[in-house]
Amino acid sequence: MNMIADSSSTKTDWAIVEHQNIIAKATTAGINPFFQTRREISRVIRLGLPEDYFKHRYDKIYYYGAGCNNEARGNIVKASLTTQFRSHTVVESDLLAAARSLFNNEAGIACILGTGSNSCYYDGENIQKHVRAGGYIFGDEGSAAALGKMFLSDYVKGLIPEDLAEVFMRQTSINPDDVLTEVYNKPLPNRFLAQIGYFLADYVSNSYVEELITKNLRNFFTRNVCQYQYQDCKVRFVGLAASKFAIELRRVAKEFDIEVDEIRDRSMEGLIYYHALIP
Repeated sequence: MNMIADSSSTKTDWAIVEHQNIIAKATTAGINPFFQTRREISRVIRLGLPEDYFKHRYDKIYYYGAGCNNEARGNIVKASLTTQFRSHTVVESDLLAAARSLFNNEAGIACILGTGSNSCYYDGENIQKHVRAGGYIFGDEGSAAALGKMFLSDYVKGLIPEDLAEVFMRQTSINPDDVLTEVYNKPLPNRFLAQIGYFLADYVSNSYVEELITKNLRNFFTRNVCQYQYQDCKVRFVGLAASKFAIELRRVAKEFDIEVDEIRDRSMEGLIYYHALIP
C-alpha cells in the first residue's frame, strides 16, 4: 500500500492506493517549503488529513510538491512526512509530477499553469531541460497569480474598465489599499493573487479580461515554451489555470503552431497510473 500526494501552493491531493485501486482520497491546503516552515507544513498535514491516514503503514510515500525542486527544501517536507507516517518517503517536484502524469514514459514538454507556472522537457524518464519558473515576482507567466497581478496592477492605478471595477469591488469588497496590504503585509501573497486570477475566469467575454488573459498566456509561450525544441514534440498542460482558460490556451498555442492535445486540471490520476506501472 502506497500513498501519493500532489501539492501546489494552494491545494494538496492525497491518495492511498494499492496498484491502481484507490482506497482513499483527501484534500488539504497547499504546501510549499519556500513559504512555509516544517512546523507549518506538519500542521497542514496533521490537521488536514483524516485520522485514518495515520493508522496505515505505507510501503512508500510519493510526494510531489511546489517548492521541492531543490534538495534542501524538499528535505523540509520529507522530514515532516517521515515524522508523521514513519514510512519510506520520496519527495519530488511538482514539475516531475506533471511530466509523469502527462507523458508517463514518453517524451514531451510538460507545462504547469496553476497558482504559479513551470515547464520542462521530459525524455520519458527524467527532466532534461528546465526553464526557471522565477516565482510570482520574476516569472510564473501564464499562471493565475501572474494574471491576478496584472489585473490588480491596473486596478490600483485606476486603469481597468469602470464597470468591471464596480463588479470586482461589489463581489470581493477589495479596495486598492486592501490589495497593497494583502500583497506586502500578509503571508502567501501568491495565493491571494491567484484567487484574483481565477475570479477573472467568469469574465472572459469582457474584452479587457480577454486581452489580459491572452497577453498572460503569450508571455508563457514566448518566455518558456519557445526555449525548448517545441516543434519536435508534444506540448501538454496540467493545472487549474490551464483547465479554466483551456479555450484561450489552445487559441494562443495555435499562434505558435502548437496543437495542445491534453489539458488536465490535476496530476493525481496520471500519477496513480504511473506508479502502478513503474513502482
